[in-house]
Amino acid sequence: MDLYRWLPPDAVKIVLVLFLSFLIGLEREERKTAAGSYSFGGVRTFPLIGFIGYSIALLSGAQLLPVILGFLVVGGFLLLSYWHKLSRAEAAGVTTEMSGLTTYLIGALVYYDHLWIATALSVASLLLLELKAGLETLASRTEPHEIFTFAKFLLLSAVILPALPNQPFGRFHINPFKTWLVVVAVSTISYGSYVLQKVTKQRGGVLLAALLGGAYSSTVTTIAMSRRAAREHRPHLFAGGMLIASGVMYLRLVALLTLFNRPLGAMMAPAFLVLAAIAIFAGWLWSRREDADSSPIKREFEPGNPLELLAAFLFALFFLGMLVATQLATTYLGRAGVNILAAIMGVTDVDPFIMGMTQAAGTLTPLKVAATAVMIAAASNNLIKGIYSYCLADRKTGIQSLSLLIALAVAGLVPLLWL
Repeated sequence: MDLYRWLPPDAVKIVLVLFLSFLIGLEREERKTAAGSYSFGGVRTFPLIGFIGYSIALLSGAQLLPVILGFLVVGGFLLLSYWHKLSRAEAAGVTTEMSGLTTYLIGALVYYDHLWIATALSVASLLLLELKAGLETLASRTEPHEIFTFAKFLLLSAVILPALPNQPFGRFHINPFKTWLVVVAVSTISYGSYVLQKVTKQRGGVLLAALLGGAYSSTVTTIAMSRRAAREHRPHLFAGGMLIASGVMYLRLVALLTLFNRPLGAMMAPAFLVLAAIAIFAGWLWSRREDADSSPIKREFEPGNPLELLAAFLFALFFLGMLVATQLATTYLGRAGVNILAAIMGVTDVDPFIMGMTQAAGTLTPLKVAATAVMIAAASNNLIKGIYSYCLADRKTGIQSLSLLIALAVAGLVPLLWL
């Protein structure tokens, strides 16, 4: 620390430029030695490029034109290097030359006191250079439609969301930004589960599919597992898996409630966390019971893309409809009307209704009324999932899953005694 204070500020910057550019040059030197062929620069050249960037920035002061001209001159030398490389091989990469340009910019950034940016660029460059094999493997394994899916996620979250006004409009106080934020949050959780299921494809069994599927959509997971149970004849395994998926649903709801209405989330979290733990543990114990056929079963269900733009807009419209319906029910029908609406909406998609309650709770709707409605909607959803399984699975699995999910639905209503 005393040495840092003793050195003049420019000396500290020069040392930082030397250190950062030397690290990039060291990585390129090792790569050049391993390749055994021509490659531009190493542990001496890259620090010199960094010093050039720093010196030109120092001489130019506040003017950027000399820095740009210096960048073009260094780029010209690197272009000659790349041309020489092409003359010696049919295919040649341009990574080293781009690293040289990055090193020049790091030197200039250090002079202008952008120390954090310069360090971050150096670290990012080193990671990209060192992880070449892993990144190329990832690129070869990533299907084009998965890249398109990620692009749609960025469109939903980073393009559309910031462009929306963050203020209420109309009689029902519709906030476009908060409405789309709900869409992004629900889509993010579903997309995270979707990515995990893709990464772990063909790995794990029914229980892993239940855990990941519960975060994606417990209803979709229950339907898919019920259809497969009809031909596998493993009632304990699949009934336990469906109970696990519904337990994960409660964890999903805790995350969403806490994110959009902290007081409501704090009120619901203890009960929902207990319900999630009971359901997941009981489902695991139930799945461990022996079936007539005990052969291992691999995962089969693969989720669909949760980021379809049409589905996102439909969810937003459904959410707005639930927000309006909740406000009307609260105004004209009171608590009983909200509870009836919750029971009805639990039969369909529970997310829009519950997210609508996060916007109304504490303002248009008392917290206790909102908490009651959320619990009723979740219990109703568990009941309808049990009915789905009873109709789609084989008789033994259907009876077991219906019984387990009815028990979970009843347990989900027990906290109402304290509200």
